[in-house]
Amino acid sequence: MSSELLIQKLNYTKAYRKTRLEVAQWVLDHPETFEELLRVCFSSEKELSYKATWILEFVCAERLSLLYPHFELFFTNIPNVKRDQALRPIAKVCDMIAVKYYKDNDPEIKDKFSVEHRKLMTECCFDWLITDQKVACKVFAMHALFYLGTEYDWIHPELNVIISENIHHNSPAYKARGKYVLGKIQKFNRQ
Repeated sequence: MSSELLIQKLNYTKAYRKTRLEVAQWVLDHPETFEELLRVCFSSEKELSYKATWILEFVCAERLSLLYPHFELFFTNIPNVKRDQALRPIAKVCDMIAVKYYKDNDPEIKDKFSVEHRKLMTECCFDWLITDQKVACKVFAMHALFYLGTEYDWIHPELNVIISENIHHNSPAYKARGKYVLGKIQKFNRQ
């Protein structure tokens, strides 16, 4: 029954922040629906899937640990996400995962975020950064890549080149995050 209710709520979800927050809170109150939400994110029903990614972002911002048991489902499906409305929240979730794993050193995520997951996330983030995506997707990708680069030493030089080549002909948001990430790379390399 709660699965049907989730689909019903997603069908009536609008882009308004208030309605997205309400549905996200409902999922948080009914965590047994989380896996279904994730499956809808990657379903072939386009309109419903991107609405589900909006909710996924808000749920993960509140309780990212709900995603941990479903990392396999998440990471094997993110390369297939192509729609702008879905890519931004998926990139944001990747950024949250990177921060939780590398910066916060959350012990709960340590044994769940595998080398294979990190590899898939790295590939997706670089793809989003070098293809024609909206700026929000790119800024989340570059931030996640910075953290991945603290473990994999080949990432920072590649990220540095991509940002440096694109920073001058991009939006103010890209420039701001690009300068921030380049500064973090320099600071990390001085340590």
